[in-house]
Amino acid sequence: MSGKYVLYAAGYTRDEVHGLRVYDFDPETGRIGAQLSATEITNPSYITISHNGRFLYSITDDGVQSYTINPDGTLEFMNKSGIHGMRGCYISTDYEDRFLFVAGYHDGKLTVLSLNEDKSINTICEEIYHKGFGSVGERNYRPHIDCCKMTRDNKFLCVTDVGMDHVKIYRLHHDTGRLDLADIIRSEIESAPHHIKFSHDGKFAYIIHEMKNYIDVYTYECKNGEPEFEKIQTVSTVNSYHAGNTAAYAIQLSEDDNYIYCSNAGDNSVSAFKRDPKTGLLEKLFTLPISGDFPKDIAVSDDNKFLLSINNESNTISFFKLDLEKKIIVMNGPMKRFKQGNCLIIHKL
Repeated sequence: MSGKYVLYAAGYTRDEVHGLRVYDFDPETGRIGAQLSATEITNPSYITISHNGRFLYSITDDGVQSYTINPDGTLEFMNKSGIHGMRGCYISTDYEDRFLFVAGYHDGKLTVLSLNEDKSINTICEEIYHKGFGSVGERNYRPHIDCCKMTRDNKFLCVTDVGMDHVKIYRLHHDTGRLDLADIIRSEIESAPHHIKFSHDGKFAYIIHEMKNYIDVYTYECKNGEPEFEKIQTVSTVNSYHAGNTAAYAIQLSEDDNYIYCSNAGDNSVSAFKRDPKTGLLEKLFTLPISGDFPKDIAVSDDNKFLLSINNESNTISFFKLDLEKKIIVMNGPMKRFKQGNCLIIHKL
């Protein structure tokens, strides 16, 4: 890895006003250095970076906020917008950075906002409440949207619903930002599809299921203007002797497209999978502990040599060296204190 990198980390602000922090990241050591800035923001439950790499968007109690990424990686506030609903849990942009999508866990609401030419937030252009009754008693049988992610061809928005055990596929109208339901991927009852990622070529989708602790692998293509998904594999994210009350959580695709990584809360572990670029199929390499409590998100260096885990309930960021050939991770120095962390991103400037 060469060039300048920073780490963005976001966490709840129940007893801390600076919920979003920027650190220098050393790609040679896999460690963070000086804190470059701290942003005052309430409860940023998720952050994302625009596909052109120049802007950062964050969830906040008041809706969503936008920032310019300065040349040194620090953030400059642009603007904010409400979403006419409860605080979101996930945020993303389309591949042209024209629209911002917000998933609402608490109220089952999907919100689409347009972006201005300068990539600040414009206005709400679509609002959809998921309806129905799910199967998970602990979640009151209600819709809970956890993730909203575009297919790589920028045609369809995939929206996971952990309360309803399905992923709704919406067609995006690029002239208006409006959505039409095009398909539904139905997961197993009480599996809770949490997040979805697509391979870089866009041909394969990976859906991590929070309650049954596995990843479903799907092929994807657009035929005659319609989305087609076909499940080809299911792989467990945990060992057979995993801890009780385990929830598969974060899922990340490596920069070279050859590996999938995920975290498991409760079991407090991370797993790595070798990915076949031609078939999309996964081969598990390991599931190993991360020395923290509730690994809510993970980040992996571009060269697959380092892994970072932000641990929400132990208030830490832990650092590891990755050795994918030996199928191990090794603790890479002391943990960093970070209160109630939710999300982290290694970003090349």
